Amino acid sequence: MIKENILKVKERIAAICARIKADPAKITVVCVTKGRPVEQILEAVDAGLIHLGENRVQEARGKYTRVPAADWQMVGHLQLNKVKEALKIFNLIHSVDSIDLAQEINKQALKINKIQDILLEVKTSPEVTKYGFIPEELSGAVKAILSLENLRVKGLMTIAPAVDNVEEARQYFTQLKELRDKLNPSWLLSMGMTDDFEIAIEEGADIIRLGRAIFG
Repeated sequence: MIKENILKVKERIAAICARIKADPAKITVVCVTKGRPVEQILEAVDAGLIHLGENRVQEARGKYTRVPAADWQMVGHLQLNKVKEALKIFNLIHSVDSIDLAQEINKQALKINKIQDILLEVKTSPEVTKYGFIPEELSGAVKAILSLENLRVKGLMTIAPAVDNVEEARQYFTQLKELRDKLNPSWLLSMGMTDDFEIAIEEGADIIRLGRAIFG
């Protein structure tokens, strides 16, 4: 089932890319493993998905040692007191949502002589449950974070709200792309999940984060 789901996802990505004249090979699929047993994760890896995303450090801890060859990425909210352990597991942290968090990551990365790749999470929607820099403060935050020597900013991330009509999610992806283009056009965009990844790709997503589309 997982292998078949992955093939369907790849077909959908290829169809979208053909329509917008983009290269599907440039779309990175991060397989979100939250709540999934290691056996399912290994099945996804065997089917070709090497980028794995976890929402919580404590859950990733037990899986990381059993699937060590994968590229583990942090896609959920990262608490300050979990940073030290997170740096031992994750190659890319999608969810840097404050200057304080960036500074703590930099501090802990310095201790282990690591340059940590990060994305800056942007709160493009007004939902109170969402984390991230508000668009108006992003430029100032970027200047502060770029001065931290043990961090490497690779791009921006956002999470669109749940909507009745998936087309309503487009505005949030468009906004993230516009912010990226003003700050650094070469940066990556991590946006789009199971319900809205096709629209995200249309709006310029480089990384999509999929859980249900893969595991069912």
